[in-house]
Amino acid sequence: MQNWNLIIGILIIASPILFAMAAYPDSISLSWNEGRGGYLFGLVFIVAELIGLKIIISKKRLVAVIPLSTLTILYLISLEHGLRDYIIESAEQFDVQLIFSWTWMWDFIVMAIFIVVGLSIFFGKRWIRIAPAGPIFLTGTAIILSLDAFFPYDTLGPLQYIVPYFVQANVWLVTLFDLGTAVAKDNVMFLRGDHGSMALQVFWPSAGVHSIIIFSLVIGAFMLKMNIPRRRKVVYFVLGIIGTIIVNLIRIFSLSWYALKVTTDPEAWQAYHEIAGEIMFLPWLFAFILVVIIIESRRLKKLEK
Repeated sequence: MQNWNLIIGILIIASPILFAMAAYPDSISLSWNEGRGGYLFGLVFIVAELIGLKIIISKKRLVAVIPLSTLTILYLISLEHGLRDYIIESAEQFDVQLIFSWTWMWDFIVMAIFIVVGLSIFFGKRWIRIAPAGPIFLTGTAIILSLDAFFPYDTLGPLQYIVPYFVQANVWLVTLFDLGTAVAKDNVMFLRGDHGSMALQVFWPSAGVHSIIIFSLVIGAFMLKMNIPRRRKVVYFVLGIIGTIIVNLIRIFSLSWYALKVTTDPEAWQAYHEIAGEIMFLPWLFAFILVVIIIESRRLKKLEK
């Protein structure tokens, strides 16, 4: 028997995200700091964690979330009627240098608050064990956008600290595969390939440091809800971080390859740069979680025999 109240609850929670995708499709950019692409992945997490649950949500709780969903949709609409201009103007008061990160930050803050409050109404305090990944992903994205807005480029020392090591590793790979000439100095790579020369300055978001933080938050929430020994949780967490670092190295390498073998045209390279990170990181995140679920499901079946 279908749990129709749960399905309706999922639709209510998802309605602002679905509205944004339908009404403003141009805002759904895969680049982490240039649009609402993160909404899509937050929605996937929410649906994946809630669908199939046998928890009954009362009609009273369903009705209580509808006004919040409506207010969130009204927020999205108001952005197109002057609110976004006000947010942009307010950036000067806080000495914000990266306006895009500042404006998209508020989108993710509002959506994260709605999702957390909505799930809290549906499930009470249990929501953190029932469906934590979506809200934490959205909240993590908002945090990263705030860091990028207030500490742009290389001004946030601790996050920038590891970038030169990524750059050096990438230069070693370019040399190993004989793709061209690559020289590194701090966080700058000087590349020379089939289409001329190009200098790439790498900051912590471009190196994928933000994805390591988001991965840590999401996988931490995911491990919290899984009923497996703590030692296995630690092993999965460490393996996931290592895998995310490798994915980021592959990302930087692909950006170098694009400059060495495809084009040194700044606009064409930037277009590739805008999607290269999320197009690698997010599938990796989903794949890792899926593998963990499969491994643990098989382990539990063996224990039950």
